Amino acid sequence: MTAVEIVDAELVDDEDRALPVLAERPPAFRPVVDRHTMLRPGQAVPTEADAPTYSEADFRISQETADQLDDAPPANTSRTYGSAEGQFRDWCARQGRVAVPCTTATFVEYVAHLIREDKSPSTIQVAMSAIRSVHPDDKQPGRREARQLVQKHSRERARRKTTRKAPPIRSAALSAMVATCTAVDPPEQPKALRDAALLTVGWGMLSRRSELANLLIEQLTVEDDGVTVHVAFSKTDQAAAGEDTFIPADPDDPAVCPVVCARAWLEELRRQGITSGPLFRQITRGGNVRPRSGPRGDFLSPDAIGDVVKARAELAGLPDPSNVTAHGLRRGPAQEISEAGGDPTAQGRWKPGSNTVQKHYVEPARDKASNPLHAVRAKARAQGNS
Repeated sequence: MTAVEIVDAELVDDEDRALPVLAERPPAFRPVVDRHTMLRPGQAVPTEADAPTYSEADFRISQETADQLDDAPPANTSRTYGSAEGQFRDWCARQGRVAVPCTTATFVEYVAHLIREDKSPSTIQVAMSAIRSVHPDDKQPGRREARQLVQKHSRERARRKTTRKAPPIRSAALSAMVATCTAVDPPEQPKALRDAALLTVGWGMLSRRSELANLLIEQLTVEDDGVTVHVAFSKTDQAAAGEDTFIPADPDDPAVCPVVCARAWLEELRRQGITSGPLFRQITRGGNVRPRSGPRGDFLSPDAIGDVVKARAELAGLPDPSNVTAHGLRRGPAQEISEAGGDPTAQGRWKPGSNTVQKHYVEPARDKASNPLHAVRAKARAQGNS
C-alpha cells in the first residue's frame, strides 16, 4: 500500500482567491510640444506637469485697468469698429447666425453681402478687421476666401467707378481762404483768428486733421523765423514717441505767415485767460471760447476741423467747395514741395521711404517735369522761331 502524505489544507471561497492588489501606476503626463518646439541636448521633453497651476486671480483685471483698456484705442477707430461690429451683429441676428464666435462660413457670407451692397473695398476691409478683433485669437474666422472675394470686387469696382480724391489746397487757395479771416466784425474776430492759425499752421506742417485737433498750446513754439510744432502722436506714431515739425515764417506774405497767425491766436487765447491746454477750441457767436464737456472736453474734434476748412473754402469761393476737406491742407503743400524738387516725407511725418509719398507726390511731380511732350513742344517752338 502506497504511503500518502497528508498535507493540511484549507478550503477557501472563490472570492477570496483574488491576487493581491498592486499599486496603480501613476498616469503619464502628456508632452506639451508642437512642430515649433526645439529641445537642446539633454533637455527633457516638457509635459503638462511642468505647467503652472492657475487660479482665478491669474485671469482677473481691476476695474481701473478695464477702463484703461476701453480708452486705449483711438476714438475714431473705436467708433468705426464699433459701428462695423454692430452692423455685423444685426445682420447675424436677422440671418439666425451666431455672431461671436462666428464660423468662417458666416464671415464669408457677410463679406459677400457687403459686396452685393457695393460697399467700397476699404469699408469691407474695416468690417473684416472689426469682426475679427472681437474674437479670441484661437477662434477668429478664416479670411482667405473673404480676401479673394474682396480682391475680385476691387477689380470689378475699379472698372465701374473712379475714386475722387479731396482736392489739394495749394498756395493760392490757402491765401484766398485766409483772406476770409480778415476785416470781420468784432464778434467774429476770435473765430477768424483761430481759423487763420488753423489753416496756416495746418498747411505748413502738412497736418492730418487729427493732429490739428489734438494740439496743445504747450506744443507750439513760436519764434521770429518760424513755428515749431511738437506732434505728440499721429497715425504713423501710435506709440506716441513724438516728433517736432518746423514751419518756416513767410516774411514776404504776412497774411499767410504761420508766425503772424499763430501769435495772433495765442494772444487772443491769453486775452480770454487761456494759456494751456487745447490749442483749437469751440467759439460762441459772441466770440468767447466755450468750455465743453464730453469725451473730448475742450478739444475740437477732427470732424470740426474739417468743418472749419470747408466753411472757409465756401467763403473764399473755391471751385467745388463741397469737395474740399481738411486733407487738402496735407495734399496741397505735399504736391508743391514735390514739384519744387523736394521730398515731403519728413515735413508730413510719413514713414521714411513711404510708398504713398513716392506714388502720389514725388513720382507724379517728376513725371510731369520730365514728360517727353515738353521736349516735343520746345523743339516746335524753336523751329517756329528760326
